[in-house]
Amino acid sequence: MSKFLKYVLATIVGLLIANLITIFFFAGIFSAGSSSSQPVVPTEGILKLDLSKVIISGQSKEVPELASLASGLQGSIPQVIGLRNATDALKAAAEDPGVKCLYIKPEGASMGMGTIYELRRAIEDFRASGKPVIAYAENPGTGSMYLGSAADKLYIGNYSGGTPSFIGISSRMIFLGDLLDRLGVNVQLIRHGKYKSAGEMYIRSSSSPENRLQNQVMISSIWNQFASGIAEGRNLTPEAINAAIDNLSLALPEDFVEAGLVDEVLNRAQLKEKLSILAGKEKFDDVQMIPFADYATLKAANGNPRAHKKIAIVYAAGNIVDGYDPESVDGDRFASILEDLRADSTIKAVVLRVNSPGGSVVASEKIRAELDAIQAVKPLVASYGDYAASGGYWISCGADKIYSDPTTLTGSIGVFGMIPDLSRLYRETAHVGVEAVNSNKHSDMLSLARPFTPEELAFMQKGIEEVYSKFVGLVAEGRDKSESYVDDIAQGRVWTGSDAIGIGLVDEIGTLCDALDWAAAAAGDADLSKWAIDEYPRQVTFMETLALAFSGEQVDDYSISVYTKWLDAWKEGKRDYAFAQMPFRVDIF
Repeated sequence: MSKFLKYVLATIVGLLIANLITIFFFAGIFSAGSSSSQPVVPTEGILKLDLSKVIISGQSKEVPELASLASGLQGSIPQVIGLRNATDALKAAAEDPGVKCLYIKPEGASMGMGTIYELRRAIEDFRASGKPVIAYAENPGTGSMYLGSAADKLYIGNYSGGTPSFIGISSRMIFLGDLLDRLGVNVQLIRHGKYKSAGEMYIRSSSSPENRLQNQVMISSIWNQFASGIAEGRNLTPEAINAAIDNLSLALPEDFVEAGLVDEVLNRAQLKEKLSILAGKEKFDDVQMIPFADYATLKAANGNPRAHKKIAIVYAAGNIVDGYDPESVDGDRFASILEDLRADSTIKAVVLRVNSPGGSVVASEKIRAELDAIQAVKPLVASYGDYAASGGYWISCGADKIYSDPTTLTGSIGVFGMIPDLSRLYRETAHVGVEAVNSNKHSDMLSLARPFTPEELAFMQKGIEEVYSKFVGLVAEGRDKSESYVDDIAQGRVWTGSDAIGIGLVDEIGTLCDALDWAAAAAGDADLSKWAIDEYPRQVTFMETLALAFSGEQVDDYSISVYTKWLDAWKEGKRDYAFAQMPFRVDIF
């Protein structure tokens, strides 16, 4: 017994020591990075935006502890700032006499298409102030060329050995139908919408003609936006850019110069000389560089925090899910947030910033109901980022005004349900016998152990048709269109923002800042400086993030997570079987 007590005591002491070490470790990190609440930046110099060291995200408010940690680790972790903070910082820099010019390193950006577009707009506005903008790329791709072409001068490094990546954009589709058939898995896909391709990867070996068409139109529309922006910035034509790419003429830095895509090939020493001249210094050692993330922290506007009237920005970013999931747009939590905003008399208008490919119909319905209630008492404007499709469009299509980025993927007005039949897998692959004992004729229809009967398939299709009909009705009401018109442009098809204007799915091409300006005017005072800006949902703290990390929870892979969560719902007997989910993502590098 005495030995047992010794072991218990030793274990307790060991745990205490381990916890104390952990506490002192993190205290040391935080003390290193939080000696002051605000960063110190030079009062005069060149504002440097290095997108390999700055991550520009959707929501503006940064986690304070995470900022301190990144600072404490002396830049080893990219600093995260919000898109609105970034654009506000560029506005402030345009009027700041201490900022002599803007220097951009556009490569390494971790941003979606919509974020790239809105950041470029802000760079163009800065340039319109008359201050010079220069960009320097070493191995430019589509995203870096698009951002860099907004500069007065775009230079390229003289380094060889890089892989040419300015070759256009491409989306890839993977199909598992043949593999699953070999394994004995029969995926039963129930959907409405000939373009609703979510689930096709599990039942086909290649794309359907409709899916192929919508992907080609979508990719062409996105590329046209990037190519036309680069052409305008470089005083070229899109045709000239396409010819250079199609002919594989852009292999070397000198090729970019010859094509007119960049101004000059520079090594690092030559670049420093250019920067010195812009800063008005004789040598580069005297040039003060102003880190963009620090400047944004100091200068980012948040309206007038002391104002009694407020505009709320609600960020609906991520998959729409039912239940509670802080990494996603979870129905219950968002419904509660929106209910509180409606009841808050100081909130005079709401901006819904959507960056979601959709998800759960049940969760979308909860959120849409609360948004409708808000719209009945105060202005509601939607701003679309990278995605506002399927469930993302479901929740937002009734807004008083919809602004979209030109490359936003939206629409996808369609519904699908999917359940695998594993009977052949059990019987022929695993050699497992499964036998059901039922109380009623169809009690085991959701067991995954047998295929649907024709009657059961019709039963499931009836539910999908009802959801699709409701979706079409919501869009028709919200966009003031007939249901027959909406049905014609729906069918699950994905549209880019620039194409969505022509068919009435969105109102204008515009940014989050444009949506804020509209909200202020609609609420009675167009002067945004007289408003306080509140953002929702609140950011999780660093310790909460750390707790999630230690719990083993991770952000799911987009293309798999919705299906695995949905399959779990089937197993748990939940009735959220219909999904309004866009089937793919497009990333720009």
